[in-house]
Amino acid sequence: MTDWTAALPDSAVAYLEGRRLDEVECVISDLPGIARGKAVPASKFAKQKHFHLPDSIFFQTITGDWSEAADSDGFIEKDMILKPDMSTATAAPWTGDWTLQVIHDAYDRHGAPIPYAPRNVLKRVVDLYKAQGWKPVVAPEMEFFLIARNLDPAKDIAPMTGRSGRPAAARQAYSMTAVDEFGPVIDDIYDFAESQGFEIDGITQEGGAGQLEINLRHGDPVKLADEVFYFKRLIREAALRHDCFATFMAKPIADEPGSAMHIHHSILDIETGQNLFAGPQGGETDAFYHFIGGLQTHLPAAIAVMAPYVNSYRRYVKDHAAPINLEWGRDNRTTGIRIPLSDAPARRVENRLAGMDCNPYLGIAASLACGYLGLMEERRPTKQFRGDAYEGDGDFPQVLGQALDVFDEASALHEVLGPEFCRVYATVKRAEYQEFLQVISPWEREHLLLNV
Repeated sequence: MTDWTAALPDSAVAYLEGRRLDEVECVISDLPGIARGKAVPASKFAKQKHFHLPDSIFFQTITGDWSEAADSDGFIEKDMILKPDMSTATAAPWTGDWTLQVIHDAYDRHGAPIPYAPRNVLKRVVDLYKAQGWKPVVAPEMEFFLIARNLDPAKDIAPMTGRSGRPAAARQAYSMTAVDEFGPVIDDIYDFAESQGFEIDGITQEGGAGQLEINLRHGDPVKLADEVFYFKRLIREAALRHDCFATFMAKPIADEPGSAMHIHHSILDIETGQNLFAGPQGGETDAFYHFIGGLQTHLPAAIAVMAPYVNSYRRYVKDHAAPINLEWGRDNRTTGIRIPLSDAPARRVENRLAGMDCNPYLGIAASLACGYLGLMEERRPTKQFRGDAYEGDGDFPQVLGQALDVFDEASALHEVLGPEFCRVYATVKRAEYQEFLQVISPWEREHLLLNV
């Protein structure tokens, strides 16, 4: 073994035990959360301290077109310096040879972090907490659909066929029989996760046909975002082994619930390790209420990051397990902000707005940014909501264009996430929105072609 392998996590060492490493995938997340990078022979990786990619990978839309997000120097595609974070080294167990993946961080030629690299955005927010003596803790929940192979974008998406030979059925939330239908795929998900050293807190059937949820154990925001980033890839690979697709699209099937990435937050005092949301006698603290107040105040602007596509807003439908407003309540899944049942040390705040289609680094960063602003501004939330929040009115943007308008004016949020990131992000999303507006939908052809 070469010297660099001494820095590998235990899970990666165990994966390679008695085997010869063939290849290393050097990866970084772009704005949508797609893994970009290079695959290099292990012998070459051992000799390199960094590699280069053009900064233009952050200026591309989800369709692969280019936005006008370049800086004042123009679109010259400057090289970034990508350095490995060896703590992220993990197996790629679906490959035909023995391969590791390593997440890299992006820097400019002067050694400064690239401000619009998603992992750097999250690190910036976490550092703001640390400067106050706080340690944020998060636990994401991942919802996704297993669907039949879809090779024609014009065709509706259908649930996958389970081991019974029948298509997956809807409205089977928490059914163990439904989970068993996808047993072979789930087995591979568990096996891949174990090979990569990831701990799954549980897998459940959700309300949609073929919809599953994976819960991850709480921990450091950057580490958990890394895991979600990796999990999306491993789940897709597990599905492909069984002739189906995994999709993290927010609303893939019209009459089914959408897929969320619910984010649970708590804040620890770095010196004492105590939860800032719980007082000495276990009561709810000012910090607890200020964090909720920050979410209520700033989430309308941050939703452009947590719901990044036109399709994202189709998820916010009454009585379909997604919020329509920012009411908060205890153990109330109709509200946008939920306080789960827990004892005082585990008290946490759940943000139910983020879609599973968001970039995990950016979704977690934006959510923490809203809470941070609430703590710093000492925001007070509205009165706790009791009852069915779906009976109320919506209070956040319901379409991407409106969300981007609100995001553009959110100067306080920009200062937390980074003004340069916000500029690039908004430019890319505006370009995507304009691309979408050029597409004529089947609904328009059906109802407008001969009737207007």
